[in-house]
Amino acid sequence: MNTTKLTMIGVSACALILASAQAWASSTVANAATPMPVIQEPQAPPSQAQPDQAQPNPDSARSTTFTGIVMKDGEQYVLRDSAGSVYKLDDSSRAQSFEGKTVKVTGQLDPNSKLIHVDTIEAAAS
Repeated sequence: MNTTKLTMIGVSACALILASAQAWASSTVANAATPMPVIQEPQAPPSQAQPDQAQPNPDSARSTTFTGIVMKDGEQYVLRDSAGSVYKLDDSSRAQSFEGKTVKVTGQLDPNSKLIHVDTIEAAAS
């Protein structure tokens, strides 16, 4: 009787191993027969690459000429134009000699702070 039980256990174990092997083989074949699509991220061509946010805007780097009167505002000199707009000047040493006079200031305007980064200051022709 012991031999019969051992034979049945051995046959059952073999059947279990065979069934597992067939299931594994069929899943491997199914995976091999079904190719997975390759998903690629879209890439912009080099000529259409997004500009780096840290780079300055080329338009904001251009010098502009402003005309107005140099005035002292506390410790700082400002330029008041004919429309009444007031712009801070970043170079007080050059602006000081023009206090109260009408001038032409050439420089780059920082629109957020209304500060002109002065390239030149000269007396306006009267």
